[in-house]
Amino acid sequence: MNAIAYCLNAMESEACAIARGLRQRDPDLLDRLIEQYQHRLLRYLVYLIGNRELAEDLFQETWIRVLERGHQYDGKHEFSTWLYAVARNLTIDYLRKRSPISLDGLMEDEDHARFEPADARPAAWELVAQHEQAERIGAALTGIPAEYREAIVLRFQDELALEEIAAVTGAPLGTVKSRLYRGLNLLMGRLEGMQA
Repeated sequence: MNAIAYCLNAMESEACAIARGLRQRDPDLLDRLIEQYQHRLLRYLVYLIGNRELAEDLFQETWIRVLERGHQYDGKHEFSTWLYAVARNLTIDYLRKRSPISLDGLMEDEDHARFEPADARPAAWELVAQHEQAERIGAALTGIPAEYREAIVLRFQDELALEEIAAVTGAPLGTVKSRLYRGLNLLMGRLEGMQA
């Protein structure tokens, strides 16, 4: 069943509306999507690649690719899953051109961005405590292998389901679960080591 028939047969969902808008190259839709996903996508790329400037370049390339290949989004899955897969594939392509290492073997370098808490207007002391905790987690995340870090960021910061993470990374569901389990163990160990 093709994407158009799927969307016509299914109730008009947000994913189908996005798929239709991307096929029509609706500029207002693209603006709304960028506004909705910009922070999450950039944060994902920063943690994935470990370099803010490069992540910003890949962020721009991702949206260009969405514009160019939006007709490929079928609306059967969440848009965010497809968007993260596009970003991840661009990152892998960049890394392959730059060096022979794979994303799964990539380790962070010294230039990493800190996770900053969202502005929810908490009391000043809460903001300081949140910021300190986020810095500790961000620092601990940079010390674990990229494939584990990616799974943790997608699951807990971007709140993707395990099946969505599998779709984004192209890894089997069991591998995603294993990466989360191992990554969380490594992260907890690093956080405990920072307290000492």
